[in-house]
Amino acid sequence: MAESTEIRDASLGELALAFLKLGTIAFGGPAAHLAMMEEEFVRRRRWITQAEFLDRMAAANLIPGPSSTETTIFIGQLKRGWRGLIVAGSCFLLPAAVIVSMIAWAYVRYGALPQVAGMLYAIKPVVVAIVIQALWKLSKTGVRTKFLAAIAALAVVLNLFGLGPILVLLIAGTISAAALWLKIKTKIKMNARPTAVSLAALPKFFAAALATAATAAALPFTLWRLFLSFLKIGSVIFGSGYVLLAFLQSEFVERLHWLTEKQLIDAVAVGQFTPGPVFTTATFIGYILGGWLGAIIATVGIFLPGFLLVAASGPLLPRIRRSPVISAALDGVVAGSLALMAVVTWQLGKAAIVDRMTIAIFVVCVVALLRFRVNSVWLIGAAAVAGWILQAVR
Repeated sequence: MAESTEIRDASLGELALAFLKLGTIAFGGPAAHLAMMEEEFVRRRRWITQAEFLDRMAAANLIPGPSSTETTIFIGQLKRGWRGLIVAGSCFLLPAAVIVSMIAWAYVRYGALPQVAGMLYAIKPVVVAIVIQALWKLSKTGVRTKFLAAIAALAVVLNLFGLGPILVLLIAGTISAAALWLKIKTKIKMNARPTAVSLAALPKFFAAALATAATAAALPFTLWRLFLSFLKIGSVIFGSGYVLLAFLQSEFVERLHWLTEKQLIDAVAVGQFTPGPVFTTATFIGYILGGWLGAIIATVGIFLPGFLLVAASGPLLPRIRRSPVISAALDGVVAGSLALMAVVTWQLGKAAIVDRMTIAIFVVCVVALLRFRVNSVWLIGAAAVAGWILQAVR
């Protein structure tokens, strides 16, 4: 019994191989990525406890940038310090960046996207099943009391009424901390405040500095301007790929006039149907505007703030957990994060489960994951092949 709960060490080589694999098969957006990470690193490899995973997932939701990518960076940092931080994040991004660059090359050469409708049709129900499996397991730790369940329910309601994710998480954390404050009926000591302020202010400070540095440049296209534009976006954006679309529209279509509406929509579509983070949309845009070098520069620009913010905030997490009130706030953020993940799952389900075939795929995958604990990699691979064959037959 003791062996089954032992946390295992991981070398840099093991980190690299694990995150390369994850980056290659991580379809479906942040919710699906987090589900696959929980299965791979908490349950199968036992590199990190479920509580540590939830803390890092919550922290990633509170800083700008792609939350799933930043969670991988947090895990790498936890296992191997700054070397692990770089290896984990880079290896998770590399497969998607290469795939998106190749698609961008085909797009520029032939003027259209590769036809992958059949594969996506079959993969999407699998992704929904994977996320449901993760929610089922994570909720046992992240929503372990009736009070946290109530916070999660409130987070769902607030999100459905139009509040942004970051505001929902701040409200969830505040309610949880305030409840503990009232329960213990003590005042927060003055020397405890810097820790709380540093957690919130440090990422904002870095984000503001990066955003300011990215504003002073000429409008005509240059690789330097491309880098600064994506650096600015990566340092201030919260939320999903749909939020990213709004930032890209404002920056590259309306202000700089470097892209057309069609090119932007195609770029976001590529980021949605390829594995890895949706933010690799930047790679596609970079290639269209500046070729292979532009793809590299755009990718570095949009993801660099995430690496810097994780490096700055990661060491604070253990200190946060030692403070009862701030730890309670983080518990609320975790519950809110799982609630937002549930909302995303519902939205994915409505878009993915549309007929008898997708219902059958979904049911089979739920049973395979929850009852027989089949590795999600096999399910995604089987669905991709089945979708490709179905498309060819049609």
